[in-house]
Amino acid sequence: MEMKSVTRSLRILEAVAQHQPVTVGELTKLFGLPKSTVQRTLVTLAEAGWLRANRKDTTRWEIGARVLAVRPAALQGSSLFAAAREPMVRLRDTVNETIHLSVPDALQCMVVVDRVDCSHAVRTFHTVGDTSPLHATATGRAVLAHLPKQDVEELITQGLERYSDATPTDPDELRAELDRIRIDGYAVNRNQYRPDVCAIAAPVLDEEGTPLATVAISMPDSRYDADRLPEWGRLVADAAAEITGRRLGA
Repeated sequence: MEMKSVTRSLRILEAVAQHQPVTVGELTKLFGLPKSTVQRTLVTLAEAGWLRANRKDTTRWEIGARVLAVRPAALQGSSLFAAAREPMVRLRDTVNETIHLSVPDALQCMVVVDRVDCSHAVRTFHTVGDTSPLHATATGRAVLAHLPKQDVEELITQGLERYSDATPTDPDELRAELDRIRIDGYAVNRNQYRPDVCAIAAPVLDEEGTPLATVAISMPDSRYDADRLPEWGRLVADAAAEITGRRLGA
């Protein structure tokens, strides 16, 4: 009986991941289970951190941070993780700033999956498993710049939340920024998501040019130097290209 309950919980978790944000009623129809059973399972999974209520519509359920934090551990044996580690360490040694590897969770968010710390006492800090919005960050926009236009328009339709005075919330401003990223090869975030946090990020692409991940240089605003931006941009783009090449066995 206990195993049957665990199996049911896993299937409901998978269904939420596939259909999120989803209501209890939709899941009830999908599984043919009593509404009370589905509701009880959802609450149990939410208490454990696997699920959460959607912020805009609390009657709908979506994947929680626990799932996003577990996935990085699963990635550690992957070709992406293995290919990225050495270039990330070299990039850290060159610029002495924190280096992050992040992957997109569809259009929901970016998830930090690896980090190499710098030696500065004052540095930016994102834990593995941390999430961030695509439109407000360098890592996210580096991905958006290489996604199909319909994906970008879908994200815009969902609404561009403002996190600071610098967050790009105007659709035309965001589209223009993505055009610039495609030309320059890197994205820049200066206090657009978190105050006093800056980053320069470039995409890791697959064989078809689809963004699989991003590598980013992250630093406090006090060490951001606009004059060094072309240098930082070249370094992070070179690191991303090396990761792409290593992953493809080039």
